[in-house]
Amino acid sequence: MTSCRFCESSLRHTFVDLGMSPLANNLVKPDQLNQMEPFYPLHVYVCDRCFLVQLPEVVRPEDIFCDYPYFSSYSETWLQHANAYADMVIERFGLNERTRVVEIASNDGYLLQYFVAKGIPALGIEPAANVAEAALKKGIPTIIKFFGEATARQLAAEGTKAALLVGNNVLAHVPKLNDFVSGMKILLEPRGVITMEFPHLMRLMEENEFDTIYHEHFSYLSFTTVEKVFMAHGLTIFDVEELPTHGGSLRIYACHAGETDRPVSRRVTELRAREEAAGFASLEHYLSFGEKVNETKRRILDFLIKAKRERKSVVGYGAAAKGNTLLNYCGIRSDFIDYTVDRSPHKQGKFLPGTRIPIYSPEMVKETKPDYLLILPWNLKDEVMEQMAHIREWGGKFVIPIPKVEVL
Repeated sequence: MTSCRFCESSLRHTFVDLGMSPLANNLVKPDQLNQMEPFYPLHVYVCDRCFLVQLPEVVRPEDIFCDYPYFSSYSETWLQHANAYADMVIERFGLNERTRVVEIASNDGYLLQYFVAKGIPALGIEPAANVAEAALKKGIPTIIKFFGEATARQLAAEGTKAALLVGNNVLAHVPKLNDFVSGMKILLEPRGVITMEFPHLMRLMEENEFDTIYHEHFSYLSFTTVEKVFMAHGLTIFDVEELPTHGGSLRIYACHAGETDRPVSRRVTELRAREEAAGFASLEHYLSFGEKVNETKRRILDFLIKAKRERKSVVGYGAAAKGNTLLNYCGIRSDFIDYTVDRSPHKQGKFLPGTRIPIYSPEMVKETKPDYLLILPWNLKDEVMEQMAHIREWGGKFVIPIPKVEVL
């Protein structure tokens, strides 16, 4: 029996079962096409005590994150988001050359570059050596480590603490949740601030965003449960923002418990009440999600079957992890999608895990002129539709699969 990674209660209730799936970011190289590929259960549970929605740790983080294909800087939308965030927190919290910013899971320096450019000391902590190298080339100090209590104690002993501690899309990625949050408290200066961004479980459920479930996402977070986790480790969430990123995310602001200069905002109490009214304190609410996912799968397959019977060509845009969950769960392979394209040269020339769909440069779309372009990273649909607007020249159309199939 699996135990909850926060409160250690037995996990007995299924949130959704997406069957067996490969690691969503383990792209297949050409010389690996004839090799066996491991598949793992993608079975998500909900704890009936603390209501943490979670995927058991069936794969070690070291097997997922040490050589990582995702480089944040290839999304213009995400860079704009990071730049705007940096400007906002510098002004809100009075950051300057005497205050240090530390980012956990700093990737290729997509965010810290904006602090460094303003003369604010910054440090990245990134477990994937290949993406950390890109940050180092930009002049961003980065240590290659997984974060938790041990790393936090080592840095604190060396005199490194954070006035601002940042984690974007990392809280869901840690299997040892208590160790991670405890480490943040250790690394935070006495009057420092933590900001964390993560996909909001409420939006995942409302919009049927089941494709955001994959093995590197160990937890799926409501505000209600995150507040409990932080409180258990002596941290108070004093503010929260709802963001459009990744299909709907939260940005929380936390400080040491008892910090009188940071009163809890009305946005915190309002979101807490809204989640309670929506059923996030009731087990039945979580158990209703599975059938919604099944119906979304049927609609996607209905569209693709009809398109192929009409002899229409369909190609994908993106080699994102969410797309790989969708394709593998729905059983969509090259019989439905001829190929996919991605702007990242680190992905081109490889194949999607499980489905073995080839990945090319976006230029391939101009050469083959498909009837439909299926946007797998649907959270970036506006950016993609602007980049690929030329498909209209031959009558091509965009397809958005989530939350429901839309042809645009």
